[in-house]
Amino acid sequence: MKLHELVTTSHQVAATGGRRAKIDLLAALLKRTAADEIETAIAALSGSLRQGRIGVGYAALRAARPERASDRPTLELATLDAALGRVARTTGQGSAAAKDRLLRELFAQGTPEEQEFLFRLLIGELRQGALEGLMVEAVARATGLDPEGVRRAAMLAGDLGVVAHAALTDGAAGLARFRLELFRPLQPMLAQAADDVAAALAQLGEAAFEYKLDGARIQVHRAGAEVRVFTRQLNDVTAAVPDVVEAVRRFPLREAILDGEAIALRPDGTPFPFQVTMRRFGRKRDVERLRAELPLAAFFFDVLYADGAVLLDEPYTRRFAALEQLVPPEARVPRLVTRDPPLATRFLEQAIAAGQEGLMAKALEARYDAGARGAAWLKVKPAHTLDLVVLAAEWGHGRRHGRLSNLHLGARAPDTGDFVMLGKTFKGMTDEMLAWQTARLLALETSRDDHTVYVRPELVVEVAFNDVQTSPQYPGGVALRFARVVRYRPDKHAAEADTIATVLRTSHAHPV
Repeated sequence: MKLHELVTTSHQVAATGGRRAKIDLLAALLKRTAADEIETAIAALSGSLRQGRIGVGYAALRAARPERASDRPTLELATLDAALGRVARTTGQGSAAAKDRLLRELFAQGTPEEQEFLFRLLIGELRQGALEGLMVEAVARATGLDPEGVRRAAMLAGDLGVVAHAALTDGAAGLARFRLELFRPLQPMLAQAADDVAAALAQLGEAAFEYKLDGARIQVHRAGAEVRVFTRQLNDVTAAVPDVVEAVRRFPLREAILDGEAIALRPDGTPFPFQVTMRRFGRKRDVERLRAELPLAAFFFDVLYADGAVLLDEPYTRRFAALEQLVPPEARVPRLVTRDPPLATRFLEQAIAAGQEGLMAKALEARYDAGARGAAWLKVKPAHTLDLVVLAAEWGHGRRHGRLSNLHLGARAPDTGDFVMLGKTFKGMTDEMLAWQTARLLALETSRDDHTVYVRPELVVEVAFNDVQTSPQYPGGVALRFARVVRYRPDKHAAEADTIATVLRTSHAHPV
């Protein structure tokens, strides 16, 4: 299959509003896809790469993109996949120049539309409306199989591309091959947000509240003495976290799959900032030195498999009872079961005082819905707000096509009279807000490129966020985590926006 067919479908999906119509477009493409190209197509349509990260940054990709393009579509999906594989495998001395050459050769084969698609795919900004949930249903539609069966197989495999290949080539028999297996990580269960504990209790009734640790999500598999640790992206990080491995080996169990968090703690038990904990992951050298400097503690809140019993479909209460038998109290997250809002609120205050993010509220009868962001788990976290200035905005995709969506946010720098960029957000916007901000920002336009409209720094917006983290990507050295728009502040001038000093004071980060 030519990349042109996939790009055309991507554009059609982005321009289509109805969910069913999007699924029909994707299913039709999958039916035409050759067996050896299915995994590549699934990844690209989901906005990701089959190879994962290829070790090339934004600036290098911009530099590799040629001014000229092919005048007709000739690039095959298989050729694209092979080229990206070579880029990903190119490492060591001289690799930057080699990657640049490979990417230039790849881009040169594409038409302007294919180059644009590829560029956005590689920088992770291909928001076309073909999220994995839609892709699951598209696979089911293309094969005539039950969507729930496809979804469960993808959860067990941890890779929708592999499942799609099995379904499209072998049908139901292909799906039946996917079972829970030790040392093959599952997609983690995810949570929706609740405004506060009262809202969580109103939705769930009596619920279990657990500390939401500000650490790194881990899934640990053990069979006898063998222990392997996976991240929420299903990457194997066992070699980087020997302290987690040793802790789990001490648990009184033979076989298990545990869900939890790894976190770096200070001597007083309070957590280091999230990005400090993340220094321990992905390391292949100096692991023992870093372990001595920054030891990890592991805390667990769920068990998916134990000594031959698959627990995914068991209710939360049954799974937690099993967890209590397998994991000692000091290695379990603090937990409270209640229907009393004041009691839950005090528990939230304790979590915040301990330096954690907030609470997780969990339905007592819910199964482990791996890979899904369902309403059975709710996260309750206090949010901070800042008044920031809009510096630029990017054109939207899908139902936001033709509207300015992704805002570039800046804090005031009083010493220079300038603004310091803190990141971007496209979250929290209603259709009415999108229409208003598009008109208002176009009236403030100073320049633009293919994707972005730059504006006079006059419009103030109130932004909620969860924390401030260190980031070398932005001039101020920090970025907002989980930023979303609350409202615009036409009552404020840019000179009244919050300063970068205020942003730094708002952070809960501590020096390492």
